[in-house]
Amino acid sequence: MTPIPPSTTWTVRAVGVVNSGRTEPVDDDWDRIPATITLLPPYDQEAIVGLDAFSHLEVVYLFDRVEPDDVHTGARVPRGNPEWPAVGIFAQRAKNRPNRLGVSTCELIGVSGTTISVRGLDAIDGTPVLDIKPY
Repeated sequence: MTPIPPSTTWTVRAVGVVNSGRTEPVDDDWDRIPATITLLPPYDQEAIVGLDAFSHLEVVYLFDRVEPDDVHTGARVPRGNPEWPAVGIFAQRAKNRPNRLGVSTCELIGVSGTTISVRGLDAIDGTPVLDIKPY
């Protein structure tokens, strides 16, 4: 296998945007928060035909409000709780990840036009959605 040089980059574009009443990245209670994902052009209803046959979705999104200088690459105490041990960034769900990517498995509530209604998506209002997969 040929190794990938550490300087290799890829370009991704948002396929949608999160619409939610939650505007701050709070750590808890995401399972109670309804949200929608609205597709962005050129994606239209055809891109999500059949999606409503599933109960859950995996949503990949960008933590776009995390500053690159705030990214963690080593160990840290999750949620800043001193009673918990420090663990590596890949052993937690922190938003300050090396590529600032988030993934949520959330309940699919419904699909209407180019809008997908979900519950349990731990992304705040205006978050760019990079991919949506049925689960």
